[in-house]
Amino acid sequence: MTGTPRPPAEARPIVVGTDGSPHADKAVLFALREAQLRGVGLRAVCAYFYTPDRYTTYGWMTVPDPEGSLYTQLRDNALAEAHESVTRLKERIGGPTVDVEIMAEPGRPAEVLLDVSRDAGLLVVGSRGSGMWGRLTLGSTSTEVVHHAHLPVVVVPADSEVASG
Repeated sequence: MTGTPRPPAEARPIVVGTDGSPHADKAVLFALREAQLRGVGLRAVCAYFYTPDRYTTYGWMTVPDPEGSLYTQLRDNALAEAHESVTRLKERIGGPTVDVEIMAEPGRPAEVLLDVSRDAGLLVVGSRGSGMWGRLTLGSTSTEVVHHAHLPVVVVPADSEVASG
């Protein structure tokens, strides 16, 4: 085998999916604490889905967006949301400082998270629960990540007490 050997998984950064929701906040808290324990960096990723048909068509009228201003606005909003959430949660946990890279990437959340975590040691996602059925199943993003992951994955349950403390 040639090339530079990869560091062990526990020395590689942790990737966490975030969208600013309470479920995602629990995943970010878990990931921040795990990064503190391992002494590694954290990559907080907010994915946003954009297709011109989805966002520029209103009923029977299509609104042109030649400069891509809506695309830029979606990216900026996702980045701001992730930044606000991570900053608030870092202050909440205290302790050793964790270097956090905040990213907003276009695409389906599961695909983005799997791609961004190629060099990571752990991928953390939240789950969404809605009543009895929601507690028995994972959300679509967490399900896809678990089935296609190339690294260890932690799915933080929506009703997790570990991450909320």
